[in-house]
Amino acid sequence: MAAALDRTYDGIIIGAGQHGLVLGSYLAKAGLRILLVDRRLTYGGGLCTREVTKPGFYHNLHSINHFSISDTPWFRDLNLADKVTYITPRYEFGQAHLDGTALVLGRDLEETVANIARFSKKDAQTFRDWNARAEEMTAKILIPERYAEPLPQAEREALLSRTSIGRDFLAVTQRQPLDLVEELFENEHVKLLFLFKVSLFGTWLTDTMSKTSPMGSVIRAFDLQTGYQLCQGGSFNLARGLMETFIAAGGIFQPQVAIERIVVEGGRAAGIALTDGRTVRASQFVASTIDVHTTLEGMLGREQLPEHFRKKLDNFKYTAWTLFGLHHALHESPSFAAAAFDPNVDRALKWSLGADTMQDLFAAHQDVQAGRVPKLVQFGSGPLSLLDPTQAPPGKHTTYAWHVMPLLDEMSDADFEAFKEEFSDRIEEVYARYCPNMTKDNIIARHAYTARDYVLELPNMRGGDIFMGAFNAEQVMYNHFGYRTPLPNFYYAGSGAHPGGAISGGPSYIAAGIIARDLGLKPWWMPWDARHSLEQLATSQAA
Repeated sequence: MAAALDRTYDGIIIGAGQHGLVLGSYLAKAGLRILLVDRRLTYGGGLCTREVTKPGFYHNLHSINHFSISDTPWFRDLNLADKVTYITPRYEFGQAHLDGTALVLGRDLEETVANIARFSKKDAQTFRDWNARAEEMTAKILIPERYAEPLPQAEREALLSRTSIGRDFLAVTQRQPLDLVEELFENEHVKLLFLFKVSLFGTWLTDTMSKTSPMGSVIRAFDLQTGYQLCQGGSFNLARGLMETFIAAGGIFQPQVAIERIVVEGGRAAGIALTDGRTVRASQFVASTIDVHTTLEGMLGREQLPEHFRKKLDNFKYTAWTLFGLHHALHESPSFAAAAFDPNVDRALKWSLGADTMQDLFAAHQDVQAGRVPKLVQFGSGPLSLLDPTQAPPGKHTTYAWHVMPLLDEMSDADFEAFKEEFSDRIEEVYARYCPNMTKDNIIARHAYTARDYVLELPNMRGGDIFMGAFNAEQVMYNHFGYRTPLPNFYYAGSGAHPGGAISGGPSYIAAGIIARDLGLKPWWMPWDARHSLEQLATSQAA
């Protein structure tokens, strides 16, 4: 394998996570000689599935639920359905309450409206009134923009303002998501689950309380047609399918590559210099898919950046919270007492547990903002193997919980290990309040996975930021970090670029089209174009 590094390639891609694999697959299929390198021995980044509890129990340590992956342009272009299977559960969100009730949001409009009506007929009608319009906005604006290079703000708003649906979209995205949820709904349980749904579109409550939501996360909360899916057998299978595609297209993957710096010759990116003294050359481009600071400060160097770009880099924000993950191997999948009220709560893809009021949620949020361990244990979770039996041995089950947490970097290692056990116990205590079968006898094994663990393995998740960049209004859409760097032939295709972190493949899909265009290649695919989409919308609405 080492001999492969002695060649000169058309392009070198740094980082073999989702974005390196998507970008590499497109450009290798375009006929370029592509070298994909990674610091680690494995590949996939956040697409990580491991047997961390007991053999045969497969746990997704980072990315678990993927937003409408099988409908993305790159999933279709790369024919990934031939290699990877996605499961779309009928029930997407479930929230059990200590009073024995449960609210479940599914894919069917009438069923979902009926479930909301059990809590508030007014809220059910509100959802119905918003649903059709929201699904049209999602299909015609949100999704097309998600996989296209963002337009400048003024041009985008001018195009959107030409149609009633565009004007409605702009009006909603200029509102604070939290305010809108509070204004629209009257029932506390309905408000809680909607805020949970809004926050999962790449954010948490901290970001949901931003003044605006340019990406349209509130709109997505009313849409039942698009939603979250599970990768059958575990999230790593998406990485496997992408790697098979990349290799079949002629790409070369080299693991365990430690990069010292980007080679600059004649004012352009010319390759990578390794820590062992070797240089690997790229005749046409170098692209990075890791975090923006390691890319531009660590590998390129601040001295290579113009002053305005240094300021942009210095102002780049990461999320101020991390995740405490708890993975379980079980005899039985969690069974809710509230299943007597709605049996479908047991099969919802995502559960919101632990908070019964908005004030409960705010209290946990305020603790994390202040750097404290939340007093109230409120977490998201889900029944993985009940929906995908391949993730556990026959008759057994897996589940997981994720809890927002400050980094706690001041705590000693010994104290932190004790804290992990204590907090895992607290999560299980909350589980048991809602699910009587979540007893010690039912739990075969557990594995706590925290920011201290994942930052050691994936240091580009700086400070425990799983998204590699905050989803605030100042860093999304037309304010995103960008795909071209100040150095010619050096590109950025990671989660700091639109549409941001989480498993979307968006930044690398968009970057593939930009690089192909810059190199004068005729793409074998049809890159999505935001201007074209919004102009088409205006034409069709006028007609």
